[in-house]
Amino acid sequence: MKPASAAITSLPESPDDERRDRMIKYSIAMGVRMLCIAACFVVPGWWILVPAAGAVILPYIAVVAANTVASPRGRDVERPGSIVRVSTQNGTA
Repeated sequence: MKPASAAITSLPESPDDERRDRMIKYSIAMGVRMLCIAACFVVPGWWILVPAAGAVILPYIAVVAANTVASPRGRDVERPGSIVRVSTQNGTA
């Protein structure tokens, strides 16, 4: 019986790619926060509360989103090279 091999599509994302994706999410959230801070200077009246709330809440959301690690897809990957006892003709291994 031939042992099953791991498909490359079942392996988890590389740590470098995952880190890059999380940094992109964080940078986008911080860019939106900067827009909220800039909007605080031009929005009149009580509407200033909307961008002010965004400027205060977005750092928390950005940190939580950046620290969320995706669950690995490849939990069921069988490692190649496992030790298998092979019997010989005289009964010893």
